[in-house]
Amino acid sequence: MDIIAVKEHCSRYPGSSSKLFGPPSNVLVYYAGGRKFAYFKTSDPEKWRFSIRTTPERFLELTDVPGIKPARYMARFHWVTIVDVSTVPMDYLVELIAWSYAKAITRPRTAAAGQRGKAV
Repeated sequence: MDIIAVKEHCSRYPGSSSKLFGPPSNVLVYYAGGRKFAYFKTSDPEKWRFSIRTTPERFLELTDVPGIKPARYMARFHWVTIVDVSTVPMDYLVELIAWSYAKAITRPRTAAAGQRGKAV
């Protein structure tokens, strides 16, 4: 799968949406149910690196694979970054994206999450 195919795949999930954030973050984020399930970095030197959420077990497995590393700032939540999506077998990549999407839509909202940004 190339970058365009991955972007199209992420867009096809029911209820998915995307948003492009400019500087300083420079990311294209895919959402489902108001929660992030995948994102691409859109600026150099990490342009088109793709990140998804995984299980704790799969996080350990994936970070041992060359070209897959813990996602910057998001690794503590078991997100990984795939440096080049074309190096990952298509079936496996689709499975990883599907799990990340499912996690986003099934994770319950917390009361604290709804309160972020509101004055107390």
